[in-house]
Amino acid sequence: QVQVVESGGGLVQPGGSLRLSCTASGINFRLYTMSWFRQAPGKQRELVASITPGDGSYYVDSVKGRFTISRDNAKNAVFLQMNSLKPEDTAVYSCNAKFVSLDRWGQGTQVTVSS
Repeated sequence: QVQVVESGGGLVQPGGSLRLSCTASGINFRLYTMSWFRQAPGKQRELVASITPGDGSYYVDSVKGRFTISRDNAKNAVFLQMNSLKPEDTAVYSCNAKFVSLDRWGQGTQVTVSS
């Protein structure tokens, strides 16, 4: 059974940092492109960052220089280090695992940036 589970969300002040973690079981993790998406209230879901099996990475412009995505294939895990957080980063962050037509999602973790 495939499971994708996120952790690490929470409440943080503007300028603070959080590290999100996502573990995926039941898949050949090293073959999957892993991504973080986010959805804020009233807004469409957007792709925040991705990392390919070859460690190629992508970031949406609004997080470049502040967020870093990384993966640990030995632990079936992907991480999102978020620094210099802004109120507009507030959203539910979801982890996605994709390989060809196989697409798996986690339940999401809430990140709130507020003073």
